[in-house]
Amino acid sequence: MYSDRHWRDMMDLGIVHFMAYPVIRDEDPQAILESATKIALDDFFSVIEVRPTQHPEVLEGLKKLAMTGHIKIGIGAQPPLLIGKLNINSLDQAERQKAVDAVKQGVDQAYELGARIVAFLSGPDNAEDRDSAMSALVDSCVELCEYSKSKAGDGEPVWLSLEQFDDDVDKCSLIGPTPRTVELCERVKAKVSNFGITQDLSHMPLLRENAQEMLAPTVDHLIHVHVGNAAMADKEHAAYGDKHPGFGYPGSENDVEDLARFLETLIYVGYFDKELPTPKPIVTFEVAPTGDEDPDLLIAGTKRVFKQAWSMLGA
Repeated sequence: MYSDRHWRDMMDLGIVHFMAYPVIRDEDPQAILESATKIALDDFFSVIEVRPTQHPEVLEGLKKLAMTGHIKIGIGAQPPLLIGKLNINSLDQAERQKAVDAVKQGVDQAYELGARIVAFLSGPDNAEDRDSAMSALVDSCVELCEYSKSKAGDGEPVWLSLEQFDDDVDKCSLIGPTPRTVELCERVKAKVSNFGITQDLSHMPLLRENAQEMLAPTVDHLIHVHVGNAAMADKEHAAYGDKHPGFGYPGSENDVEDLARFLETLIYVGYFDKELPTPKPIVTFEVAPTGDEDPDLLIAGTKRVFKQAWSMLGA
């Protein structure tokens, strides 16, 4: 049974730093480095996902943290796109280029920090111009992958991973439902090789899909996994939409059993056995404090949830 096999043999567990701690806006270098150090001190985690930074001292501090703490780094370029309301599938070329350039900064920093993957997301969906927006998104993804290859020299390029979000609840992203995600991957990978997708347990209920519907059609393209929670039953809920409350938060969608089913489906479809751009398959927690919750307690609770879920596999 997989519950008898140590998860460390199968994956690197990580956490999205800028969600677990309130540093998503890149405004306080000291707070960013202090909270990142907390994660690096916890040997439960092998990966820390950080956002691109405008602060040279943060970049230098993260380099030292990764080296001394022997922890891997991933880059999440979602925050600058979301905060700046940048649309990587905009039909306005100038606006699209702003979004592409924001992700390129993430690629640049990935090379400096030794990261293997830069995650990002599509812009909003609009049924009236969806076909044109998909073509624009393909162009953006190809440009980013080619840019990454141009920086790699003789080494392995950093991979670009587009994260699948909801299309009609909160982020209302073009990518989007699983069939549309598969279409994008096929079109991009016909032109470049260093491209894949990030899928998130948090977004599964928002897309009204189950684990099999989300993971089985996409596993050939899947290179990075997030796990977390969402709330969608009540629009007045404090964490309504894509706000990543802790597992089992009252009125939310995902708890221990849902994480166990998701992990079991990842095993079944072969995610943990496939060749990936990272040394091991990555599963990253994406949780955020709701209200005045203590981030450290939230992280401790998330670790307990994972251990409980893992113990249920194969039961």
